[in-house]
Amino acid sequence: MVKWHIDTGKKVTGGIIHLHRKKRKYQRGSLPLHTKVGKEIKWVDRKRGGIKKIKLASTEFANVIDSKTHKTKKVKILDVIKNEADPHLVRSEIITKGTVIKTELGEARVVSRPSQDGVVNAILVSEKKE
Repeated sequence: MVKWHIDTGKKVTGGIIHLHRKKRKYQRGSLPLHTKVGKEIKWVDRKRGGIKKIKLASTEFANVIDSKTHKTKKVKILDVIKNEADPHLVRSEIITKGTVIKTELGEARVVSRPSQDGVVNAILVSEKKE
């Protein structure tokens, strides 16, 4: 079910807000998309004004930035370690902004919004010990 971006609640006084017109298609939101670890699948979603938004349904690679050397590498995602937003997302390996992922370089924190941006960008938190 999509969420409508219109106010259909109650007033501060408790009265009902009466809509002055029907719902419009451009006021409609979109369904949530949870980016998972797996073979890369992208969706292209057309928005108002012809804007195309690339949504990432699943991915196996991340662009990891090393803050010390300021270099970026495309590395494979091995596992989802921690998610501050919801601990249950770790079990189903869902990647959101702020998720700590295990990569080939070490642990990295996701700084992009994969379901909105279409790419997983991360900053290296701790390097892999050999």
